[in-house]
Amino acid sequence: MATQGMEQPHVQRPRGKKPSRGRKPADAAPLTAYLFMAPYLVLFSIFILIPVVFGIWVSLHNWDPLIPVKPWVGLQNYLDLFTPGSTTFGPFWNSMEATGKFTLYSVPLLVVIPLLIALMLNQEFRGRNFFRATYFAPYVLGVAVVGILWRFLLSPNAGLVNYYLGALGLPDNTPWITDLPWAWISLVGVTVWWTLGFNAVIYLAGLQDIDPALYDAAKVDGANRWQRFLNVTLPGLRPVLLFVITVTILASANMFGQSYIITKGAPGEETTTAIWYIAEQGLRFFKMGPAAAMSYVLALALAVVSLANFALFRYRGD
Repeated sequence: MATQGMEQPHVQRPRGKKPSRGRKPADAAPLTAYLFMAPYLVLFSIFILIPVVFGIWVSLHNWDPLIPVKPWVGLQNYLDLFTPGSTTFGPFWNSMEATGKFTLYSVPLLVVIPLLIALMLNQEFRGRNFFRATYFAPYVLGVAVVGILWRFLLSPNAGLVNYYLGALGLPDNTPWITDLPWAWISLVGVTVWWTLGFNAVIYLAGLQDIDPALYDAAKVDGANRWQRFLNVTLPGLRPVLLFVITVTILASANMFGQSYIITKGAPGEETTTAIWYIAEQGLRFFKMGPAAAMSYVLALALAVVSLANFALFRYRGD
């Protein structure tokens, strides 16, 4: 054929442009992101957003689930919490005081002791993994197991703690769960034993994330062990400290099971925490409106404490 052997004309495409291969519209990317987020958003709405909104609605009513009529009271449930002489003012703020005491007593121990344990477990020695598992093991127990176990051990009359103290020649009649300050000592001690493993693991992960070259440089500069801890370890753990302190404060302020099972609020109602009092008012006496209002006052107090904690320990990446 006449055209055989002739070169085909070269068609030059404009630079920067490639042939279209069925590219999706630009609006598809945001839609895809929302589709991936949909399972979480559905669960968040069902288990968090809707209950929060419904709880606010309940707090504005005299809400008894056994009575079909639920009168609107507006902000009265909230006002009663700040009105001396009301039926909820004294008991609620006494429970808040008990919650504050427990938080004040337990948080420093749950911040410092796990840090010391993590510093030891971060060293190289034989059996390190065994000790790591040993310290974390109590954390996997449920609060019911821990409460029943320690109520038996700390019983003033038949508890093993007093029995062994007597065998050692020490006083064997200490009222661990029936009198002050022993009740607070028992609750704080049990909680520290139970939960320190979680904080220790978090600290240990943070310690392993610190660059060893920083310690080497500090040694070259003549820094001793204490100076290396202050100038290398603590700055490197600042975001971890923020997390541990915040989570520990929130967990301590929501303490319920230990006092409910171990001390049963004794002596009197001295160890009755806010969560216990709120649950009792709402689930036992069916005063859902006041209980919901108390819950939001407690939540607001914890939010303020958390924000103050973030402002104090905020991490700067500079």
